[in-house]
Amino acid sequence: MAKRAKKKLPALNSSSMADISFLLLTFFLLTSSINTDMGIQRRLPPPSDPNVKPPDIHRRNTFVVLVNKEDQLLFNNEIGDINMLKERAKEFLSNPNNLPNLPEKEKTDIPLLGTVDVSKGVISLQNDRGTSYEMYLMVQNELTAAINELKDELSRAKFAKAYVDCNSEQREAIDKAIPTAISEAEPKNVGGTK
Repeated sequence: MAKRAKKKLPALNSSSMADISFLLLTFFLLTSSINTDMGIQRRLPPPSDPNVKPPDIHRRNTFVVLVNKEDQLLFNNEIGDINMLKERAKEFLSNPNNLPNLPEKEKTDIPLLGTVDVSKGVISLQNDRGTSYEMYLMVQNELTAAINELKDELSRAKFAKAYVDCNSEQREAIDKAIPTAISEAEPKNVGGTK
């Protein structure tokens, strides 16, 4: 008996399958949304020298913001609301009427701006360990917005344009006139504001 020869099955051309897979992958990457974590964009200061004593800050130069575990706010020992925080922080840092209970100002000669009154004010932020992350972010956003609005107001007064439209030298001058002075302590159990 003669052996039968096996029939060769035609091979599938799989090169087009790779192209289709690539197109499907590209389609799903472009049309799907990927959740990303949001955070606070702020550069941390360099570590302080343990041999250098921190400067004394007068009571009038400190705006204390406390957030308790129930997400309630205290501004300088007064119950406050998140909607008031930005305006209170702006008023504190700018001290437009030179009130004795608000921060001192120091006359400073800044290139491009001339002699400017620079606030010695510092915002001290203290959170309770039980503070929600949402409230923490809202407080940070309000404080950052207060400083950004002050910078924008000065930029419009001195350069007739928004802070974001300034060049790097102009921004540097404005940053010296309105420093970001937020001191954040390690979270602890602050308690209630009732």
